[in-house]
Amino acid sequence: QVRVVESGGGLVQAGGSLRLSCAASGSIFSINTMGWYRQAPEKQREWVATMSSGGSTNYVDSVQGRFTISRDNAKNTVYLQMNSLKPEDTAVYYCYVLANTYGQPRRDYWGQGTQVTVSS
Repeated sequence: QVRVVESGGGLVQAGGSLRLSCAASGSIFSINTMGWYRQAPEKQREWVATMSSGGSTNYVDSVQGRFTISRDNAKNTVYLQMNSLKPEDTAVYYCYVLANTYGQPRRDYWGQGTQVTVSS
């Protein structure tokens, strides 16, 4: 089993910054992709950013240039540095991990989410 735990959310004024962290633990053999989604009130969950095990990154257009995803493979941890935050960034942010566990096929695992609120 794999446990995924996010932290770092909170309330910030527009233009401010927050850094989210997500740590995966458990019977992990290897981790492929790590990334972030978000879900605003009454909206569908939206992909935000991903980072491959090789270091390739991708971002949704709305956060390009403001958010930076990074990871520490030794700690099975992924981060999301969010700068120049806007009220429209307000959402619950979810971390996901695409991982192989011992004896099990590769699948994605999700955290419980962390709330990010940006005030205008």
